[in-house]
Amino acid sequence: MKTVLFIDGRNLLGKFKEILSAEGTLEEDLSNYDWSNYDFKGLFGKVLEGIVVDEKRIYFGKLKVHQDTWMKSKQLIEEQRKLKTKLEAQGFTVILAGSVRGNYVDDGNGKGKRTLVFKEKGADVSIAVDMVTMSCEGSIKTSILASSDSDMQPAIKSIKSKSVESIYLGFEINPNIGLTATNNKAILIRNSEVVEFKKEAPLELPLTKSEPPTLPL
Repeated sequence: MKTVLFIDGRNLLGKFKEILSAEGTLEEDLSNYDWSNYDFKGLFGKVLEGIVVDEKRIYFGKLKVHQDTWMKSKQLIEEQRKLKTKLEAQGFTVILAGSVRGNYVDDGNGKGKRTLVFKEKGADVSIAVDMVTMSCEGSIKTSILASSDSDMQPAIKSIKSKSVESIYLGFEINPNIGLTATNNKAILIRNSEVVEFKKEAPLELPLTKSEPPTLPL
């Protein structure tokens, strides 16, 4: 039996943005930060030090092109592809489950203006199904859940009934009280640790042609 880390990817990045904004570590707009530069392996290796994790699974909703934001959708899909490649290189299994869809909602100002909002659906369900399935198969001894979604509590109770140890991996900033109580154990990621493993993109130096050696006269 193995120890598996289950990560809600969109929830994780949302928490990262909240923490980095609170810490004031970025001058640029966080929405433009390239998450493929982040050292996920380093962060989880530090916060889970002493725990042998056999499999690290991170879940994202599958992006779909929206007809009204075709160029932006293409950009986001490319960013997700790049992040997926980098995460796999760091030893994570990336699972695209559910979807991210755009819907128009009333902006609430009473003028009838509608805003296009993208929401992820289905990734949390896929995590819950995988956790319960593995526990029923007897292939997992410890589940580590990196998510702040209270809807995961029924799945946690289910795997605990199968004698699976359940660990909640949250954040010191606004930890989920329900998940803390439902799990056997809670580990909280410090703000300073999130900041520590944020990496910047490497500088790309301009290519210059080498000058031929000067021969003595």
